[in-house]
Amino acid sequence: MTRTEGEIATNTDPAGPWSLVVPLKPLARAKSRLGRAAGEDARPRLALAFAQDTVAAALACSGVRDVVVVTDDAVAAAALSALGARIVPDVPGAGLNAALAHGARSVRALRPAAAVAALNADLPALRTDELARVLDFASAFPSAFLRDAAGIGTTFLTAASGTEFRPAFGGPSGARHLASGAVEIVLSGVDSVRRDVDTGEDLRVALALGVGSYTARIAAAPAPSHDR
Repeated sequence: MTRTEGEIATNTDPAGPWSLVVPLKPLARAKSRLGRAAGEDARPRLALAFAQDTVAAALACSGVRDVVVVTDDAVAAAALSALGARIVPDVPGAGLNAALAHGARSVRALRPAAAVAALNADLPALRTDELARVLDFASAFPSAFLRDAAGIGTTFLTAASGTEFRPAFGGPSGARHLASGAVEIVLSGVDSVRRDVDTGEDLRVALALGVGSYTARIAAAPAPSHDR
């Protein structure tokens, strides 16, 4: 199933309060666990497609003011900039959390009172209405987070205006964010915001939810013979 509304790339009335920070590692190294299921040729293209569908849906969300992508990948930077994202080089070059903190600083350098949220780049089934519900819930708290579909990691973390942004992504990050004082977002019907994709099985579940057009085009290509 393909989600067509994700093709709307830019929010034409960017009145929302949230600036989203989306981290993306170089495509040559992204999504290594997808290589066997999707093929090594398709793997970097899928990683980019996931990010394109994520950014497109985020920019179409009424609660989102802008999206900042932290990446050093020139191909990804060009593609995501074309959708309307602002690109920030990964100057720290020190991993995911350093990249997120750098992106948040770049937002608040321009708007010191900005409400900031980190969003995974691998949410190809992301729906704007579900993201809006998550943002609305989070707006009532200084910091809030959403666990991934496995219930272990995190796909979304916020810091309201005036709140320090303290990302602790990677591994069992849900427990770390909870221990940091962030409020866990417990909502039903927001599966698309929780469904990150790292493995072939994750991709199959995302496809069943309904992915955006970028991912759908690549996923429709024939699978490698050893994975059939």
